[in-house]
Parts: sequence; structure tokens; C-alpha cells
Amino acid sequence: SHDRMNKPFKLPRRDEIDSSHYPVFHQMEGVKMFNEDELFGCDSDDDVIRLVEQDLKKGLEGLAKELFGDVEMRWVDAYFPFTDPSYELEIFFGGEWLEVLGCGVIHREIVESSGRGKQPGWAFGLGLERLAMVLFSIPDIRLFWSEDERFHSQFRSGEIVTFEPYSKYPACFKDISFWTGDDVGKPFHPNDLNEVVRDVAGDVVERVELVDTFVHPKTKRLSNCFRISYRSMDRSLTNEEIDLLQNEVRTVVSEKLGVELR
Repeated sequence: SHDRMNKPFKLPRRDEIDSSHYPVFHQMEGVKMFNEDELFGCDSDDDVIRLVEQDLKKGLEGLAKELFGDVEMRWVDAYFPFTDPSYELEIFFGGEWLEVLGCGVIHREIVESSGRGKQPGWAFGLGLERLAMVLFSIPDIRLFWSEDERFHSQFRSGEIVTFEPYSKYPACFKDISFWTGDDVGKPFHPNDLNEVVRDVAGDVVERVELVDTFVHPKTKRLSNCFRISYRSMDRSLTNEEIDLLQNEVRTVVSEKLGVELR
């Protein structure tokens, strides 16, 4: 029965592997619904959508400035199953664009199924770890799951401090290449590989990125080369243990993803 709502959630999700993505994260979701008085002057459904969209962007830009200060930000068109149009709000942080929230105008069918008729509204989801990364200058999302006291001892309830990095251990890079395509096996998506690598290496994996592609001139098969960066937040890794992890990754990729290793 409320027209305004905020609620925190803990969510699992298959996702990229890098310093700002993790398979489990916390999110604050919010909804704003509009009553007839707020829609005064709207003569069509298009007018309503424009008003809701403008209110969404104005409100969330204000939220971003309140949370992050006077940062550079941009809107990116996106897809979410429950909103249309949908957007992501990104801020420039740590030398790159960082997505901090997704949002959009709520689908009318969803509103109607909740018993609110044709009442319009917008919704957003804000990643709490990414918020903390910006506020406390934390460079890697994996640190939130670390048990190292050198991390946890730096923070106190109600205080915003700048995170002081402790020793950053060296990374180890390993490449994996394989053929994909209809003649090789089932369709391939990069998140399939991310899931395998995460399952095998856990928090030891820092990043998985596509570094090269190649189309065979005769067979037209596609080859992908991914670079896996291994780095522990708490200790140095040995070549021997990384070799064991990489061999296991190769085995599981071949068995589960239906690709042909090169």
C-alpha cells in the first residue's frame, strides 16, 4: 500500500570476474509510485513515461551526488526484465567507469498484477559493496569477504575512513584458448567460463578477460583466448598451486562447457 519503499537484499548472480563484480553481493532496492496529483498535465501514456523517467534521473542523480560527491557520471541504456526503459548509472572511479545502480520505469503488467491498476512508477537497485568501495577507496570487491584483520581493523561503525592498502601480492597470469561453435558443442557464454573459474579457484581469481579471438578461414570456427589473473588478497601464491588450479580449470571447461581446448 506504500508509494515509496527501500529494502536491502543479499543476492547471488553469475557475473563477470573483476575488481568490482562478485557472485554474491548486497543491494538496496527502491520504488517510487506516482499518484494522480503528481501526474497533472500528462495527456497521454507517453507523457506519463517521460515524466516518470525525468523524475527517476533527477532523483537518482541527486542520490549519487549525495553519496559520492561531485563525481562525473553518465547514463547508459540497459535491459532489465521488469522495467522499460531501463538504465544504468555509472560514475568515474579509479580511472574507469563503475556501474553503481540499475533502474527503470516499471512495466505496467507488473504494477497491474500487484493490484495497483495502471499506477506508474520507477525502481532502482544500488550495489552496497560498490557504494562502500567508493566511499572508503576500497580497490577490490573481494576484500569484503576477506578474514584478514588488516582489512577489518581499519573500520569503525559510523565513520568514513580511507582504506590503507596493505601488501599487494603479485599476480599470476594464465591463458586458456578453445574453439566454440555449433559444430563443437552447446552455445558458449563468457559467464559459463566465469562460473567454472570461480568454482575452481574461489577468491584466488582476480580477473577473467577476453584477450584474443580468431576465426578459422576454412572451418569458420571461432577461437577465444581468455586471460585468467590469479592473486590472493592475503598471501603470495606459488607457481605449483596455480598450475594445479589452471589444470583443473581446463579439465572442467572441457567437460562441462562442451568446447574444444587448444
